[in-house]
Amino acid sequence: MTDLQNAVVVLTGASSGIGRAAALAFARRGARLVLAARRRDALDEVAQACRRAGAEVIVVPTDVTDPGAVQALADAAERDFGRIDVWINNAGTGVFGPYQDAPLDLHRLTVAVNLLGGMHGAYAALPVFLRQGHGTLITNISLGGWAPAPFAAAYTASKFGLRGFTAALRQELRRHRRIHVCSVFPAMVDTPGLDHGANVSGKRIDAGPFVYAPEDVAETFVHVARHPHDEVAVGWPARAAQAAYALAPGPTEHLMGIAIHRALDRARPAPRTHGALRVPLDDERRTSGGWRDRHGVPSARRLSAGLGVALGAGALLLAATAAVRARSR
Repeated sequence: MTDLQNAVVVLTGASSGIGRAAALAFARRGARLVLAARRRDALDEVAQACRRAGAEVIVVPTDVTDPGAVQALADAAERDFGRIDVWINNAGTGVFGPYQDAPLDLHRLTVAVNLLGGMHGAYAALPVFLRQGHGTLITNISLGGWAPAPFAAAYTASKFGLRGFTAALRQELRRHRRIHVCSVFPAMVDTPGLDHGANVSGKRIDAGPFVYAPEDVAETFVHVARHPHDEVAVGWPARAAQAAYALAPGPTEHLMGIAIHRALDRARPAPRTHGALRVPLDDERRTSGGWRDRHGVPSARRLSAGLGVALGAGALLLAATAAVRARSR
């Protein structure tokens, strides 16, 4: 699919962060949107913004841990728009901190949202795709599907499982040439998800120097919907983590453990919170988490591009200097 005009796009986790940015990105391309999240009021706000961009939108409050609710989401999309062209499993959450320090139900909810939520979405979308003979399933996984994240054990388990699930589905459907199963692996993204997840560590989470904007992931969703690819990374840290863990899993695991322990040793205290795992937070609906604004840094995509230009200019300068010296001899 190269043209998204009038394409029917179902998007979970649409109320804030990457989902909100993605809804607006597809709206600007003329897609018809089916937006899902737990909070109707938050969905209505996003829907209004998308309608101002000219899109047709319906909202379907959905808890992705409930397979019946996810099936109702698919039914609503077919009832109102007649088909589903793109289904995006974007809802996600996590628990940060020592595994044994969080209530077990928070770990179970993490797996239920991230892994089972994606499985429920696929279970609802694939029969529609098979009936109509086409469709693209996009699942937002994160670099946590490629390399283990210490102090986020349940999150890592869910994301490793989600990557394996989508890879298996892709091969099941390989003979259906117009049905695509795609996975997106963002690096660290500046979203409200850092506040919506649970944090039982007692330490403030530091997103690090390379933080991508939600819009960077949203534009990747758009690109994958137009030009389906099996697995797509957003940001070079995600691709680097994939390569490192594939080539040297042991050293990569140990280095990540050392880095996270040192970061926690230096981190400032923070209150322990269970975030929005059990109940949605009644907070401001935002696309950005505000981390870049607080620290005065641009999106890592812009920062990386600037570093690339600087490195390229430096290389040209060195080459020119060497050429001048060679001629002077």
